[in-house]
Amino acid sequence: MTDEPGREGQETLPVPRPPAEPVEAARFSSPPQTRRFELTPARAAAIVTSSASARWVGFIATIVVVLFIIVYYFYELGLPLGLSTPRLDVEASAQAVTAVERGYNVYQANCARCHGQSGEGGIGPVLNDQVKLFWHLTPEYLRTILAVGGRYACGNADSIMPTWSDQGSPPGPLNYRAIEELIAFLRAPNDEEYIVRDEELFTPVIDPETGQVETFSGWVDPDYTPEPGATPFPDCWSGEVAPSAVPSLPPDVYTVDIVAEGIAFDITEMTAPADETWAIAFDQRDSGVGGHDVDIELADGTVKVNNPVQSEPGVVTYAIPPLEAGTYVFQCSVHPIPAMTGTLTVE
Repeated sequence: MTDEPGREGQETLPVPRPPAEPVEAARFSSPPQTRRFELTPARAAAIVTSSASARWVGFIATIVVVLFIIVYYFYELGLPLGLSTPRLDVEASAQAVTAVERGYNVYQANCARCHGQSGEGGIGPVLNDQVKLFWHLTPEYLRTILAVGGRYACGNADSIMPTWSDQGSPPGPLNYRAIEELIAFLRAPNDEEYIVRDEELFTPVIDPETGQVETFSGWVDPDYTPEPGATPFPDCWSGEVAPSAVPSLPPDVYTVDIVAEGIAFDITEMTAPADETWAIAFDQRDSGVGGHDVDIELADGTVKVNNPVQSEPGVVTYAIPPLEAGTYVFQCSVHPIPAMTGTLTVE
């Protein structure tokens, strides 16, 4: 090529160069003794052994994990055929027992002074009667009566049942947990035994006389069913079980008259014939005190005749079965005080 006009350019080729030899460069900066890759037989055997051991460790770890999952599965859900109880069911049962035992303390601290230590009644109505527990004292009713009191729940202006829930008006002393524990105790079955525990430490209470742990049972009979054709009691029933029909008594049957008024019997002694049926004409004149009855017991407290409680004023005839000659005690089971206790002589 040229810039001159009329002159052809000439092709210029690169100047040939002699071939250059590659220059060796070190690939590693470390000393040569550290760059030995060959394996000795001992080193190769050690690597194989280590690899096998690692595989065994992994296999055993996998087996352990699989077995743990299987065991935990059956621990949570229980073994087939009912061979074990699921964990949640066990925990639920334990919590139910704890609720009953705590509820016992709540009842003794707040309710026993009116309804009796065993629900036998007193100032308040009886609670341990199976008919009442079946028809009347349901968990729903108990929550209502504890939340609003007797006057609002049943419209009874004479009710002395106060508000117990701290959500009531006015607020009571029991929170929701204490309410549920109290209901758990009131609805506990009588075929199970529970431990009396200290209110603060919740440790078993030891009877100082026997040295044994104190226990109690619930009130509800799981096997109880009303008689066919029985009429359900209303939700706000506060009375007792109506006495069963009095058996036919001859017109000339020996009868003792007893009057209960002012939480006292009008007599403290009575006499009856031995080995024959006789009767007590009981005139109950008190109201709002939980009722009265006339039970007959031995001197050691063994009940021989357990008559139904009369919660409202009225006259009822108790038929007394034949008793052997001897001395007995007649007493009101609702108010077992001297004024309602007397001596029965059977001769």
